[in-house]
Amino acid sequence: MRFFLSPTPLLLLWLMGWTLLGLAPAFWPEWLPYWLLVGGLLLAVAAWDAVALHIRPPSQVERLIAPALPLGAWRTVRLRITNPQKQPATLTVFDHYPTAAADCADLPQRLTVEPGGWIELAYRLRPVVRGEWTFAPVQAWLESPRGLWRRDDRLGEPATVRVYPDFAAIVQYIRLTSDQRETLLGIHQRRRRGEGQTFLQLREYRIGDSLRQIDWKATARTRKPIARDYQDERNQTVLFLLDCGRRMRAQDDDLSHFDHALNAMILLAYVALRQGDAVGVQSFGGEQRWLVPRSGPGTLTPLINGIYDLQPTLEPPDYAEAAQLTLTRQRKRALIVLLTNLRDEDQDDLRPAVALLSRRHLVLIANLREPILDEWLTQPIHDLPHAQLYATICHYLLQRERVQQELRHLGSIVLDTPPQRLPAAMVNQYLELKRGGRL
Repeated sequence: MRFFLSPTPLLLLWLMGWTLLGLAPAFWPEWLPYWLLVGGLLLAVAAWDAVALHIRPPSQVERLIAPALPLGAWRTVRLRITNPQKQPATLTVFDHYPTAAADCADLPQRLTVEPGGWIELAYRLRPVVRGEWTFAPVQAWLESPRGLWRRDDRLGEPATVRVYPDFAAIVQYIRLTSDQRETLLGIHQRRRRGEGQTFLQLREYRIGDSLRQIDWKATARTRKPIARDYQDERNQTVLFLLDCGRRMRAQDDDLSHFDHALNAMILLAYVALRQGDAVGVQSFGGEQRWLVPRSGPGTLTPLINGIYDLQPTLEPPDYAEAAQLTLTRQRKRALIVLLTNLRDEDQDDLRPAVALLSRRHLVLIANLREPILDEWLTQPIHDLPHAQLYATICHYLLQRERVQQELRHLGSIVLDTPPQRLPAAMVNQYLELKRGGRL
C-alpha cells in the first residue's frame, strides 16, 4: 500500500479566491494585515486537514471476481470496502483492470463508508483478449475531513484471472432442459434410424418408427410389432486441427475468426464428451500444441486450460505438415475437424493434405465465411464501382466454391458458414455423422 496527498478542487478554489483578494491591498494598503491574516488561517486549516488525512489509516478492499472469465461477455466485478475508523470515509474508487484486454463500465465511483462499516460496489467488465491477466491494487482517493486534500491509496492485493474462450454457450446448454437445448442453440435433433448405432433395448413399435427398426423374431414371438432402440456408438475420437495462421486474425465483430473457432470447438468438444467420445486438439500455423485425445467428464477443463491462451500468428498455415503430424500421432480412425479460413489459393496446399488424412480418417472442414460478402451481395447496385465490386465478389465466391467441391470429391465434409453460426453448424454435422454411423 502506498499513498500521497494532492489538493482537491475546493482547496484550489480557496487559494484562487485568496490570491484575487491580494489585489485589494494594492489600492488600500491598510488591508494588507487582514489579507495576510486570512492567508495564515487558510494555511493553518489546510495544514491541519493534511495532517489529519496523513495519519488516518487506510480502508480495506477485497476484490470479488471469478478466477475464469469468458471472452466477449459482460461480467460483474465487486469491490468490498471496509472502513475500520470512527469517522466516515469518502472515497473515489477505481479498479486497475487490464485496460488493454478488457472494456469497462461504471468506473470510477464515489461513495461514503460509515464508521466501522463496509460497502460493496459493482462494475461491469468485458474481456476482449484471451490469456492470463493481472489486476493491479485498487486505487482509492480518500478525502480529508474538510475536503481540502485527497490521498491516493493503493489498496488490496493484485489478482490474476484467466480469460477463456466464451463458455457461456456450454453453461446455457447445461442449464436448459434436454428438450430445449438443441432448439434454442440452433441444434437440430432428428429421429434416429438405427443405422450404425449400438443396440440398446426392445420396445413396442410406435407410429413413426422406421420399418428397419422392427425386430421380426420378437414380433413373431409376442404376436405384436416390436421395435429396436439404439444408442449412439461410443468410444470414438474427435480430433480438432486448429489453424493459428494469419487468416484467422480476420475480424467481423468484436471477436476474431480465431475466437469464434475456439468457441465452436469448445461447444462441440463438450457435446462429444457427453456422447462418450474422446476429444483432442492439435494446433498448427504458429504455436503448435498437442492435447492427446481423452474421454470422460473431467476432460473438458484441462482441454480449455491447454488452449485458452492460444493466439493467431502472422505465419501461413502449413496443411501438409499438420496432416503428417496427425497421421503420426493419431493412428486410430477419428473425426478430424479442421477449423480454418480457406481461400482459393489454398487448394494446392490443402488438397494433398485432405487426401492424405481421408485415407484413414473422416475429415470435416469447418470454414469461416466472411459475413460482409453476403451483405454486399444484398446491396442494390447504383453505379459502375458497385457493379464491379459485385462481380468481383461473385467471382471470388465461385472460386471458393470450386475449391470446396474439390475437397468434397476427396471424401471430406465442408461447412462454409458465418462465424456466429459455426457452433450450431458443427454440432449439427457431428450429430448427423453419429446417427449415420460414418465414424
